[in-house]
Amino acid sequence: MGILDGKVALITGASRGIGAAIAEEFGREGADVVITARSSNDQPGKLPGTLEETAAAVVAAGGRAHTVVADLTSEADRERIVREAMERFGKVDILVNNAAVTFFQAGAELKPSRAQLMYDIQVMAPLHLTQLVLPGMRERGTGSILNITSWESKHPEMPPSRFNAKGTTTVYGMIKAALDRLTTGFAAEVFNDGINVNALRPARLVATPGPVFHGVLKADDPSAEKPEVMARAAVVLCSATPEKVSGRVLESEDVLTQWAPTAQGGTRNHD
Repeated sequence: MGILDGKVALITGASRGIGAAIAEEFGREGADVVITARSSNDQPGKLPGTLEETAAAVVAAGGRAHTVVADLTSEADRERIVREAMERFGKVDILVNNAAVTFFQAGAELKPSRAQLMYDIQVMAPLHLTQLVLPGMRERGTGSILNITSWESKHPEMPPSRFNAKGTTTVYGMIKAALDRLTTGFAAEVFNDGINVNALRPARLVATPGPVFHGVLKADDPSAEKPEVMARAAVVLCSATPEKVSGRVLESEDVLTQWAPTAQGGTRNHD
């Protein structure tokens, strides 16, 4: 039996990278997964990976998958994603807000329209999707919401600083900081409803198609974190109760070091 047997997970940005790895790992642990992204066989993106490829990996791992091609900037599409999840599997137990679009430009140069796009996908979409799945989670008295964040959300030391020296992650960091605050706020709101809400960030840069495409790192960089580390940490957090862990912004390797899955599907704190 898997840790997530009987659970239904909705994962955004799941055509490649961290989202695809989480979907596959959830399927391996027994979850049914609803995966959404813009890239499909009919509408391929600039980067490798499609929803159909992720769905095939989920099935190969032993799970079931339903794909939804959608634009997360659209309120109607966000509602359709959840509606299709309900029609296909009857519920949503786990929401993983992973989708992101990032422009690595200095804050002084980034076009407002691009900043708005980043905000809509990485803050407004998680907010709205959370609002859409919460009623069902509250009714059942259980649920998990996981927001994928970044260590760029941390405030750098004051200048002169090596952190963000060129300012290319100023807006990205601002948006991830907003996502972190959304996480802790919702965790407080729903703690007594049996729902945990956490944010997870990689301990190091992850070798996914996005950073490789932008030249941030090489695909074979030995210092890069593997997507599977984030995926395993996501399983741990999404199988926990709010009493065990909620309202936290955690790094992947710390999660795997400090918490271990129990036979009941929860977590055991090693602190």
